[in-house]
Order: sequence, then structure tokens, then C-alpha cells
Amino acid sequence: MISINIAYCQETRNYQINTVAFYNVENLFDTENDPVTFDDDRTPLGKDAWTEDKYEDKLKNIAKVLSEIGQDGSHNSPAIIGICEIENLKVLEDLTNQPSLIKYNYGIVHYDSPDMRGVDVALLYQKSHFKPLNSQSRRLLLYEKEAPSKRVYTRDQLVVTGLLDGEKVHFIVNHWPSRSGGEARSSYKREKAAELNRLIIDSLQQIDPYAKILNMGDFNDDPTNKSIKKVLKTSATKNKTQFKQLYNPMENMIKQGKGTLAYRDKWNLFDQILLTNPLINEKDKGFQFYKAGIFNKEYLITTSGQFRGYPKRSYGYAGYEGGYSDHFPVYVYLIKPVE
Repeated sequence: MISINIAYCQETRNYQINTVAFYNVENLFDTENDPVTFDDDRTPLGKDAWTEDKYEDKLKNIAKVLSEIGQDGSHNSPAIIGICEIENLKVLEDLTNQPSLIKYNYGIVHYDSPDMRGVDVALLYQKSHFKPLNSQSRRLLLYEKEAPSKRVYTRDQLVVTGLLDGEKVHFIVNHWPSRSGGEARSSYKREKAAELNRLIIDSLQQIDPYAKILNMGDFNDDPTNKSIKKVLKTSATKNKTQFKQLYNPMENMIKQGKGTLAYRDKWNLFDQILLTNPLINEKDKGFQFYKAGIFNKEYLITTSGQFRGYPKRSYGYAGYEGGYSDHFPVYVYLIKPVE
């Protein structure tokens, strides 16, 4: 937390700034074989030959990225980090104990999801900035369209309420169902996830219409897809965002050709952070949205070969590549006037 001078609301003032980030870390698994989940590939004897050396390398790489997000603006690592594609609490503890992160003293909010591969979502928070008041894991009951009795086991949606430097804020961390089987064929799954997400937001707003909610995640859909645009009813324009509507700063980014992951030479922006109206209302004296960004430093980008320009991932078609993730992280700055 620092004081900075920025031009805002047509005047220059001092502001406190905090970074809120989200990162899909691409299969951060430990090396142990969990007999309950399908994690066999990420074991020493599995397809990926996932050894302790590779695991430690992955932890070091992800920790480096997390420690640097938002540093340009806040001179601090993120106060809040939503994270997905982690296997369990152990990998989160190993991650937050890495040399580049341990000094920030991150706490962890995590629940086990029923996902078939055992991947979960979680929230990391700097204990000096955020105090959790309560949390819950909201389950998405989903069934195959062609076989209504067959359940689809996917990730829960994590809801965490707490005090961000003394101010009550709500965070929702998502990892919606993938596009496996094709975008159109699987879209109903993400629309169901959006319905649950909207229900969570509505319930928070029913308790407090002025609730400050940051809704983040890998939605496996772009800002312009039906699940985001029609079900969540997001707005791409700050001054046109209605009272209980969600503002999506990422929608204009994708219209500019920006993305967080690439597939067949096309950029997608599945990783997004959405905000409720009180976070963009300049009359509010508390934390306000300042700007959003994609963290895509040069070292995170593949520099040669077929996938030049794509995120530099841990595993590719050639096997272990020693990279970071197949997604870039995203972040927003929250600012609050300092008298």
C-alpha cells in the first residue's frame, strides 16, 4: 500500500493502490498419485513424467509471475490473487512459501472441488491487507444434455467476503466448464455456470445493494459470449453500467485484438475480472476501479517455433518446456483517496 499521484476525475490527488489479480496456472499438481482423482498424467510414472524437479521449477516460475503482477503501479505484489488449476491445498502452501512470495505473507482460502481431475480454485491474500470474514464454496450441479442422468463434475465457485484495508469487499473466483467437445456444443455448461454466478451476485446484492464485488476467473468464454454478455448482463462502458450491473473492462480489450490465451492463431480472453457498479462510482469514497490489464511480460511469451507469440507454457506437444502457463494473468488496480 503506497500513496501515488495520478490524474483522476480531472484532478491530481494522492491515492492508495492495491492490485487484484487472477491467474490460471495450468495444472499445478504435486507429484503424488491421488487415487480418487484422474491425476495420473502428473505423476513421475505418468504421461508427463511429472518429477519433483519439474514441480519445483513450476512453483518457482509461477511464484515469480505472481510476485511481479501490478508492481509497476503499486510497487507491491497483488493484495488479492484468484487462482485456478491447482490440485490441492499442499501446492498452494508450497507456492506461497517460495522465496519470491514468502515475504508477502499470503493467506489461503481453498476448498476441494468435485472436478474429475481434482483441480480447484482458490484465493490468496496478503494478510497485511485483507482479513477474511467468511467464505463458501458454491457447487454447480450440471448434467450432460444428451444423458440428463449423467452428472458433469466441475469446479465450485469460491465466494470470499472480507475487509480490504478495512473496507468490506466480496470476491468470487471461477473456473467454468471447458470447451471440450466444441464451443457450441458445450456452451450450455458455461451458461449454467453463469446462472449460478448471477445467483451468487444477486444474493450478495440483496443483503447489500451497494456491495463491492469483484467477480474473477477463467470463464472459458470471451467477454462477448452469451454466458457473459447475456446471462451475466455485463456492460463494456463505465458510465452506462446500471446500478446492479457488472462492468467488464476486458470487453474492449478483446475488441482491440488482445487476449490471454491463443488457439489456432486466434486470441481469446477467457480470463476476466468483472466489477459491480459501486466499484466504478466516482462518488464513492472507498476503493474504486482505476484500470485493468493483461500481464504479458516478454519472459512469458514463446519466442520461436509454431507457437511464437503464444503464452510460454509448462507443457507443449514436444513435452516439458519449462515455461509458466498457457494463460496470461489479468489484473485490476483498485485505488482509494488518501487525505
